[in-house]
Amino acid sequence: MPTVFSVQSPLPRARFGGSVTLTAAPHDAKALIAAAEADPAALPAILAEASGLLLLPGMQAMADEPELLVRLSRLFGTEVEDYRRTLTPANMVHATVPEIFVVANAPPVSRPPPKRPDPPFMPDGSLPVQFPHRRGWHTDQSYRRPPPDISLFLAVVPVPKDQGQTLFADGTAAYAALPPALQVRIETLEGIHCASSAKRNWDSVRAGIAPEPLQPHQRPQRQPLVRTHPVTGRKALYLCEFGQMDWVDGPIAGMSPGPDGEGGKLLTELMSHMTQPRFVYVHEWSAGDLVIWDNRCLVHAATWFDVDTHARVMWRTTVSGNPGPLYAGEHKSWVPQAAE
Repeated sequence: MPTVFSVQSPLPRARFGGSVTLTAAPHDAKALIAAAEADPAALPAILAEASGLLLLPGMQAMADEPELLVRLSRLFGTEVEDYRRTLTPANMVHATVPEIFVVANAPPVSRPPPKRPDPPFMPDGSLPVQFPHRRGWHTDQSYRRPPPDISLFLAVVPVPKDQGQTLFADGTAAYAALPPALQVRIETLEGIHCASSAKRNWDSVRAGIAPEPLQPHQRPQRQPLVRTHPVTGRKALYLCEFGQMDWVDGPIAGMSPGPDGEGGKLLTELMSHMTQPRFVYVHEWSAGDLVIWDNRCLVHAATWFDVDTHARVMWRTTVSGNPGPLYAGEHKSWVPQAAE
C-alpha cells in the first residue's frame, strides 16, 4: 500500500470500504491530488482493495475550485463524462465545469429528495436499509451500454447528520454469500435496465401508465446479472430495484415479465439479499466529504431530508473506460448516432 496515503479500512460500522487521507496533509485537497497524479495507479488500487468504496474527507477546496474534482476523477478512467454531450438538462450541469452533474434541491436544479420509508425507522430506531422497505437502490446509469465505471460525489452543502445519507451495498460480498445453487442459476441471466423517464419502471407499470415511445438511444439495455469485475476478477451482483429496470419486457430477460412475473420475484429476492445490513454502509455527510464508488460492484441509495428547512448541494462526476471485455468495441447506446 502506498505510504504517501493513510488508509483506514473498513469504514465505520461496515465490512468494506476505506477512508483515505494524505499522510503529510490530511485535509489538503490540492496536495492530495498532486500526490495522486504523481502515482496515478495508487488511488485506483486502493479503491479496488476496499471493495469499491472510498471516503476522502476534507476536500472542501474543491467547492471553490471545481476543476480539482475533475483532475482527481481523471485518475480513475480514460473518460470523464461531459454532461453537455449526453442529453442532460442544462439546469443540472455545473455552470462552468460541464463534467460536474449537480444534485441539489435548490434552484435551478430543484431536485427533490426521495420519500421517507414507511415506517421511517426500524423498531430499534435505526435507519431502514433493506429492500423493499428501503427504495431507490441502483447503480449509476445502468441503462447505458457500456455502463460507467466510477462515480465521485462531493458534499458541497450537506444537510445535518441523521438525514440525507447515502447508502452503499457491496454486490461482491452479497454474491459470495448466495447459496451455490442460486449462483449457478443466475450466472448467465441478464437484467433489462431502463431509465425511469421511459415509464417502464415498476410504479408506472403497476399504475397502468403507458410506456413512452423510445428513440434508439433511449431503449432498454441488457446487463449481466452477475458481473465479473475487470480489475479484481471478482464476481458481483449487478442489478437495480424497481425504478431502473424495465418492467414491461423484464426485469430479467427470458423470464415472465412484469411486477408479478417470475423475473420480478427473482429480482426482489436478490435485491433484498444484497441490501441486508451486513452488506451495507451508511454514510453521514460532512462538508468536503468526497466519496468514490465503483458502479461495477456496488449499488447505492439516497435518503430523505427536510427540504423545508435545509438546502443540499452535491456534485458528481462520472468516469468510464474499463467496463470489461463484454463491452469491447460497443457504440455508446445513449448517444444518438448523428450526435457523434
